[in-house]
Amino acid sequence: MVEDGRTAIDIRNVRKVYGSGGGAVTAIERASLDIADNEFFTLLGPSGCGKTTLLRLIAGFEATTEGEIFLYGDEIEDLPPFKRPVNTVFQHYSLFPHMTVAENVGFGLKMLGRPKAEIGEAVERSLSLVKMSDFARRKPSQMSGGQQQRVALARALAPNPKVLLLDEPLSALDLKLRQAMRNELKTLQRETGITFVFVTHDQEEALTMSDRIAVMSNGLIQQIGSPLDIYERPLNRFVADFIGDTNFVEADIASVEGGVATCQSAGGLEMRAAVVDGHGVGDRVTLALRPEKMSLAASANGGAATPGRIESADYLGTSTSYKVMLDGGVTLAVREQNPVDASTVLAAGDAVHVSIPVGTARMLVD
Repeated sequence: MVEDGRTAIDIRNVRKVYGSGGGAVTAIERASLDIADNEFFTLLGPSGCGKTTLLRLIAGFEATTEGEIFLYGDEIEDLPPFKRPVNTVFQHYSLFPHMTVAENVGFGLKMLGRPKAEIGEAVERSLSLVKMSDFARRKPSQMSGGQQQRVALARALAPNPKVLLLDEPLSALDLKLRQAMRNELKTLQRETGITFVFVTHDQEEALTMSDRIAVMSNGLIQQIGSPLDIYERPLNRFVADFIGDTNFVEADIASVEGGVATCQSAGGLEMRAAVVDGHGVGDRVTLALRPEKMSLAASANGGAATPGRIESADYLGTSTSYKVMLDGGVTLAVREQNPVDASTVLAAGDAVHVSIPVGTARMLVD
């Protein structure tokens, strides 16, 4: 929930069902969330999870089956898309090939009957925001994919919307350009003060760009929180698995003290984690362990470490990803930054000790 400031979008108990009877398909199931004014909010999830449907409900391209959507306090269900102070940037830029960049950017305003002088000022302002002023007279075919994406952004910004909806706008770009555009989009959002609602299936995009993230699966919102909350404190197995790499270890709670459980898995691997969902001694729970939170050493060095052997080592440049079979039979993925001297990187077959710092394990709700 938005605690401070003005609420831009208020989605209350929204359902979206396509079809009827036995052929009905539920795309959104009881979604409720608030998005703050001037927030970069991301809907994250795999294909078919309902994130684009929710975006289309905000835009007015789809009607809700149940529930309400408010925009700055006003219920907008009966407003057609062109009367909502919202604009959308799609994955496919849909620029008119016969028009110049300036004509593309000003087209929507022209259709709204805005004065020519106002259109000119809006086009100039929008192109300046996306650093495309020098391309005003070019045609879309004379520009790269990244440049076309900037023009699509300028066109969406020209009417000065209160909310900008972005439906996987970077997915068609190559990796380097996509990374550059992430920074530009975040900067653009801060400069304009417009509320951005961004849809993506890319976890890294969501983590690097967002103020808050709603993780979705099968039409349900699984968790809402800051990138730090979502990554470090996932509520359930789906969120922990979808965001980054995670080890899942089944363990029994051996003792509980001060809200912290000492858990033991097969082979005697011992971990400590904050208790959730009323679990107690003797309960079987699932613990999530991030690979980069653990460390490897050739010996225990007097510390609390579990012996094992490296089954595989994948060199990734800045880091190496290991699969380690512990002596008790549990297999863990461990990722470590590579040392300055690359010749000291561990290899498959090496005997190692795995250290799991207190607080590394996260007990999941399910």
